[in-house]
Amino acid sequence: MTDPLSASLAAAVREARQDRGLSAGVLAERSGVSRAMIGKIERGEAQPTAVLLSRLATALGLTLSELIARAEGDDRRLVRRGDQPTWQDPVTGYVRRAVSPPGHGATELVQVDLPPGAKAGFPASSYAFADHQVWVLSGQLRFHEGETVHELAEGDCLQLGRPVDCAYENPGTEPCRYLVVLTKR
Repeated sequence: MTDPLSASLAAAVREARQDRGLSAGVLAERSGVSRAMIGKIERGEAQPTAVLLSRLATALGLTLSELIARAEGDDRRLVRRGDQPTWQDPVTGYVRRAVSPPGHGATELVQVDLPPGAKAGFPASSYAFADHQVWVLSGQLRFHEGETVHELAEGDCLQLGRPVDCAYENPGTEPCRYLVVLTKR
């Protein structure tokens, strides 16, 4: 791993697992991520995708933002734009920015830049313990909520229903920027 956040993220996954007294096998069973992959992530030998991180975070009882905040060891209440952590998915190329100060309150704001043609899917478990709203800031977003497909344009806001497998897709030729608002239940 070349960047410090990736190395810190590897340690954060391992520490969160150990804090909960979970073996890698139990975490693998709960998350649907193979034990071998968990080992590679924890040793910093593999850069996890957003989907894998989301599955691991959920199995650990954390949101993806909380897991990333743990990796940064940050407890500030004010985070300037230049200090907001970003993470790029190695497969889709989407860039995730944690807008909210880490670890404060039940609501989190996450800005995502999704490249043209990219699609990122997340399992229903990712949506199990937080209410989600998606607000499109620019571009087009095709949101797959189970069997239902929502076509969203700039300014549109969608409140997600019950937890089902979901996918964010940019069908356009320009990047799509959207804000995800998560409120823990």
